Amino acid sequence: MGEFFVWAHRGASALAPENTLAAFRIAEAAGADGLELDVQLSSDGVPVVVHDDTVDRTTDGQGAVSDLTLAELGRLDAGSWFDGTFAAERIPTLEEVLKWGVGRLRFNVEIKDSAAGQAVLDLACRYHRAQIVVSSFDHALLATLRCRAPDLPLAFLWEQAEWAAAVERAAACRAVSFHPRFDCLAAELVTACHCHGMAVYPWTVDDPAALEHCRRLAVDGVFCNDPVQVVAWR
Repeated sequence: MGEFFVWAHRGASALAPENTLAAFRIAEAAGADGLELDVQLSSDGVPVVVHDDTVDRTTDGQGAVSDLTLAELGRLDAGSWFDGTFAAERIPTLEEVLKWGVGRLRFNVEIKDSAAGQAVLDLACRYHRAQIVVSSFDHALLATLRCRAPDLPLAFLWEQAEWAAAVERAAACRAVSFHPRFDCLAAELVTACHCHGMAVYPWTVDDPAALEHCRRLAVDGVFCNDPVQVVAWR
């Protein structure tokens, strides 16, 4: 196994408001290898970086992301809920994040809303120098993206105890990695993925004992909320 890869989950989300440029900058400064971020579509079809399908939890606004225009989303405060020092943070677009980080970090772009699939693919093609892997729980969407983009790196997300069929689907789709929830991790799962040439990155792991467990199972890295802590452990 190569270097243990540290993905910052929604950026350094333990240290800054998730899925903001502040969280991504802190993750980079901490030494994270890559950024995990979530994508939804605005009402006018722009991929924006936000986890929930509403803005209620992580901004001072209300309503579904898909009901708000990019301009309306851009006026929301996406930082104060975490800490007042982040009050200037806004919901970034995926393009803004790619422009900022291209050539510096890898990106794990999780598609939360399948309607965003084509828009994400279009950006991945435009920013061909960016190191992007597209992930989703929607495996049918990933299969569709594979047909449209034979070389696009894909990753299958999983959160159930029974994983064998999902691993086979991922292998058939030529996924580069498999992302199980930590409590679904098993030695047999890691072995099966490695036999198919897929890396394994469980989520979300910050506890030192859990990290040691991942190391013993020979996973390739983890998704974490606190990259400062995990990089230091590494």
